[in-house]
Amino acid sequence: MDMESRLNQVLQIPKRKLIVSLNDITLNRDGRESENVVFVLMVEESLGSAGGRGGGSGNRKIDKIIGFRIKDSKDVKIFETENPDVIEKFDIPYNAVAMDIVLESGDPFVVQGVVDDDLVQSYLRLIE
Repeated sequence: MDMESRLNQVLQIPKRKLIVSLNDITLNRDGRESENVVFVLMVEESLGSAGGRGGGSGNRKIDKIIGFRIKDSKDVKIFETENPDVIEKFDIPYNAVAMDIVLESGDPFVVQGVVDDDLVQSYLRLIE
């Protein structure tokens, strides 16, 4: 099994990303029973955006999207694309905030993201 297929590993890739999920993300045993859908939007590191909220030029360009469905304690990759034409159809959650998640190890981990049922449903319609 390649590393990419595991949500736990994807979440820890040291790259800016935005998370859109149906429910809070708890990957350790305690939370594994709950069903969830999680989309990971990888943010392209554009030159000049270091720390950047300079004059509102925080250009968030997504260069990859990976979707997972968590059910019965397993996470299954349901979607992956790096196609810009597909990516541009996805609404970017500009209301993303610091989001606490629990990794499989039980360790807390902070990501930028949003729990948004409507947004997840719109993503699922796009990938059907």
